[in-house]
Formats: sequence, C-alpha cells, structure tokens
Amino acid sequence: MSGLAKMIATVLGVGYVRPAPGTWGSLVALPWAWLLHVIGGFPLLCLGVVVAFAKGWWATGVMTRGGGEHDPSEIVVDELVGQWIALLPLSYAAWSMGMNILVMWPGWIAAFALFRLFDIWKPGPVGWADRRGDALGVMLDDVIAGLLAALGVLLLAGLYHGMM
Repeated sequence: MSGLAKMIATVLGVGYVRPAPGTWGSLVALPWAWLLHVIGGFPLLCLGVVVAFAKGWWATGVMTRGGGEHDPSEIVVDELVGQWIALLPLSYAAWSMGMNILVMWPGWIAAFALFRLFDIWKPGPVGWADRRGDALGVMLDDVIAGLLAALGVLLLAGLYHGMM
C-alpha cells in the first residue's frame, strides 16, 4: 500500500485516533477549513473540497483494493471533505460580506453537529452512496451528508435571522 495514500486517507494519521475516528476526522477538518478560508476565502475552500475529494477518492481506492472491508474506520478523508462542504454556506456568507468567519460560531457548531448526524444516521441518498461498496461510495456518502448539513445550516440561519 502506498504511504502517500495512507497519509491522505487517514488525514495524516487522524483516522487511527480512537474512539470515533470519523468524529476526530470531522474535528480536524474545522481548523483547516478556517485556514483555507482565511487565506483565500470561499473560492479557496471550494477548491480545497474538489482537490481533497479527488485525492481522497484515489487514496481510498488504494487502501481498500483487495481488502474485505469497503470503508475501514481509519479512512477519514471523506469526513474532512463532507465537513468542509457543510461549512461552505458560512464561508460564502463571510467572504461575500467581508466578515470574520468566526463571528458565525453558532453556524460552525450546527455544521459540525448536522454533518455528524447525517454521516452516522445515513438517511436516504447518504445510505445509498454508502451501500455502493466502492471507493467512490465511501467519498460520496460524506459529500451527500455534507450537502444535507449545509442545507440545514442555511435553514437554521434563515430561521435565526427571521428570513423564514
């Protein structure tokens, strides 16, 4: 197995932290999302999602090739990608309004909690992607969970700000 694939798939070894490696993978995604946003705003976070997805798909394929388990718990790059997607509404709002993204700290908590909820619960399309049983499915279930969490963040923000 490629050492590079292992580093990418486990997010530099975070996937080996127990218990709940997926939660640790989601947590480590938060400061990295903040850093990407501070350096390049919403566009850089979007680019980060695309690059991490592509590298994660490759690394997951390498790590699961020939193995009996299609989604080993130590692979957490999918959580990183999904968590970043869940944070995109916050990044866009802060970037477009010239705000400090940390001012929206309740949104960060909501994005984290909703992403973990959808990733663990696996409703509808999240479960469908997970049942694919291949490297793309490993990545897609968290992408879809991230999209659902992002929609939840938007809904909660709209309710909080009286727009709904």
